[in-house]
Amino acid sequence: MTTSVEANNAVDLDQPYLHMQNLVKEFDGVRAVDDVSLTIKKGEIFALLGSSGCGKSTLLRMLAGFEAPTSGSISLAGQDLVGVPPYERPINMMFQSYALFPHLSVWDNVAFGLRREGLPKEEIAARVTQMLELVQLKAYGKRKPHQLSGGQQQRVALARSLAKRPQLLLLDEPLGALDKKLREQTQLELVRIIEQVGVTCVMVTHDQQEAMSMASQIAVMSEGRIVQIGKPADVYETPNCRFVADFIGSINLFQGRLVVNEADHVEIASPECLHHVGHGISGSLGMPVSVGIRPEKIIISAAPPEKSPAHAPNAVQGEIVNLAYLGGHTVYHIRLATGMVLHAAAGNIARHAAQPLKTGDAVLASWSDDAMVVLTQ
Repeated sequence: MTTSVEANNAVDLDQPYLHMQNLVKEFDGVRAVDDVSLTIKKGEIFALLGSSGCGKSTLLRMLAGFEAPTSGSISLAGQDLVGVPPYERPINMMFQSYALFPHLSVWDNVAFGLRREGLPKEEIAARVTQMLELVQLKAYGKRKPHQLSGGQQQRVALARSLAKRPQLLLLDEPLGALDKKLREQTQLELVRIIEQVGVTCVMVTHDQQEAMSMASQIAVMSEGRIVQIGKPADVYETPNCRFVADFIGSINLFQGRLVVNEADHVEIASPECLHHVGHGISGSLGMPVSVGIRPEKIIISAAPPEKSPAHAPNAVQGEIVNLAYLGGHTVYHIRLATGMVLHAAAGNIARHAAQPLKTGDAVLASWSDDAMVVLTQ
């Protein structure tokens, strides 16, 4: 189904659409948002990801017009938004609580904003029908919100937000009110609807999986600042600092010093082992660095006592001190001689292995030279 919103979105998708420049928001002299500049393309689903108090919700509220910037600029499709009241902005915001009117039917909830605009009855009916078809709730139009499941209420709130054909859709923890299983099921459905309409979307979330699953671009925030922007895979595979590496997913961080620095490889000596990394970095010999390795990139096998990896790069020996069976994979906690506990994840290909690894086993953990990321800050 092609909507009129899609027709309105027929512009150059590579051109900047939403632009924030040097945005600052202070509360009692404390900067909640600290000199943030962002450019978002039309049609993107852009996620602001960070822990509580990092400034992401304040940034979203400035886009919506609920908070005025202390300084800086915001423009949408070339229009300056600073000073424009929320009800005059071509923006709709969907809240975590959905904010549905309990005394109104699903149909009337979706129609509410259109009636406030004074649209003709025929146009309101056409848009509401279109939106309910889009979110696959046409048969539920006469029900009240309390007669719907959490996922259905979320889709009603989305339909209401899209009915006014906003140029920008803001989502504040859009799936936070759903349980884990329903949240995972709803993520892809929400993306399908947003992409089908073609609306540009900025979402706020503290859930890393939600951001990775839904967004085309992610901005990781900390203490009011943007610390990294990129595609989900890039942010996960090549974090630019220790904070991002540790915040996105699980990672093992080795502390060491740069001992070899060539154009095609570097070597980093840590108390646990020598790391041979298959790419060069900018830095000087002797400088302190961190080496990050994701658990799923570590290969573990039983290690005979006589086989020591002491002089082999990218390999350590240790003892399994704990393991967590998670259905599709198992996470092994391996204590090394230095006391560091290494996390390694292995897929459960066979339910009953011939000789399954267990707590107390000595194991050899190793990884390839392209499995690591070197962090200098």
